[in-house]
Amino acid sequence: MKLSIIIPVYNEEKTILQILEKVKKANISVAHEIIIVDDGSTDTTREKLKKIKGARVIFHKKNQGKGAAVKTGIKNAKGDYILIQDADLEYDPNQIKDLLKPILENKAKVVYGTRLDRAPHLKKEEAKHLFIIHYFGNRFLSLVTSVLYGQWLTDMETCYKLFPKKAISSIKLNAKGFEFEPEVTSKLLKQGYKIKEVSITANPRGYDEGKKINTFRDGAKALWSLIKYRLTD
Repeated sequence: MKLSIIIPVYNEEKTILQILEKVKKANISVAHEIIIVDDGSTDTTREKLKKIKGARVIFHKKNQGKGAAVKTGIKNAKGDYILIQDADLEYDPNQIKDLLKPILENKAKVVYGTRLDRAPHLKKEEAKHLFIIHYFGNRFLSLVTSVLYGQWLTDMETCYKLFPKKAISSIKLNAKGFEFEPEVTSKLLKQGYKIKEVSITANPRGYDEGKKINTFRDGAKALWSLIKYRLTD
């Protein structure tokens, strides 16, 4: 088994070298490659990426969106399995081994890392209104996914998605932005794959620190994607 770790990047000059180093140092027990797709960054991210070693870097000439960057990574991946890793520091690469465990034990083909199989952290980050809205927005979208596709999920929007490359080789992925998450989930479920969720922790950053997803705008797109792909491919 070989794993392709895809890191989509857009204007992450403060964190890209740190997350790359964390991925390199993570205890990943299978052969793996790291593919970084810079989605037209306009800060110093591209200059930093031109100097790195130990990863394959692909540059988009202009910004197209997270989904487009992930699709480029998948197209160039040589691994049997694909894992998405965000370029910020929200997700700890040391948890990749936890996602791999059900695959290696032949207990699952698709594994998601769930941050939301819990109550809101009202004394921590979700004490802030934007984060509590984000929490309930994600839970709502996961509930809609569960109802429409017949499998219980708690965190459809998670970045940590691990799936076989062959599972999407025949799938046409249309999303260019954050709606990649509901689209790939919808199409994996429609193909008959069962998604196993593994508990993970995350350290969400604030919008003042560079968080890019918009709860209302991107949430509405995600909802429409879930409904649309239930009815069509």
